[in-house]
Amino acid sequence: MLVTNYYIYIYLLLAYLIGAISSSIWLGKVFFKKDVRTIGSGNAGATNTFRVFGKAAGIIVLLIDIGKGTLAVLLPVIFTRIFSLDLIPRIAFLDNYQLLLGLGAALGHIYPIYEKFKGGKGVATLFGVILGIDPAIAGICVATFMLVFVITRKVSAGSLVASIAFTVAFIIIHNPWQFIDNLLVLIYPILVFYTHRSNIKRLIKGEEPDFTISKR
Repeated sequence: MLVTNYYIYIYLLLAYLIGAISSSIWLGKVFFKKDVRTIGSGNAGATNTFRVFGKAAGIIVLLIDIGKGTLAVLLPVIFTRIFSLDLIPRIAFLDNYQLLLGLGAALGHIYPIYEKFKGGKGVATLFGVILGIDPAIAGICVATFMLVFVITRKVSAGSLVASIAFTVAFIIIHNPWQFIDNLLVLIYPILVFYTHRSNIKRLIKGEEPDFTISKR
C-alpha cells in the first residue's frame, strides 16, 4: 500500500498529544496536592520534581518523559506492525521523518494543551526522541551530559552542551549532505537553549544552583 504524505500530519498530532502528557504536573497534583510549577524552580520537569518531591517521584517523571519521546518517534513503526500495512510516511525531501515527530513531542512537552500550554523544558523528552532515533547518539549525549554535570554540578549546563553534542554527532554519523534533516537537527539545540534562557542568564552571573534532591 502506497502511503501519501498526509500520514505524517496524523503522526505529528499524536506525537504532540503524547508529548503533552505532563507527568510532573499530574503526579504532583495527585500525590502531593501541589502544582510543581508553583514551587522550586517552577519548571514542570524531572529536575524540579527531584528537587521538590524527591527521588522516587523524580525517577518516575524522568522515565515517563523519556518514554513519551521514544514512543512518539516510533509511532509509524508501531502502527505499521499493528495493522500489517505500509504506514511509514514517505517524504521526498526528508530522509528521517522521526526528526519531525521528535519536535512534535518536544513542543507538546513544552506547550501542553492539557495544561494551558505551560509545561517543562523538554530535555528528557528530547533525550527519549534521540534514544528512539539512534541509541548510539543517545549514549554520546549521556556521556557528554555526565561529563559536564560532574564538572559543574549544573543540570542546565549538561543539558545545553549535550544538545550541541547531539547535533554534531547526528550530522557526522548520518547523511551530512541532507539539508532538511540537518536543518531540523539544528532546531533541537536551539529549542533547548530557548527553554533554558533563564538558566543561561544565571549561569553567566554565577547564580545557577547546583542539583539537589528533596529528602521526601
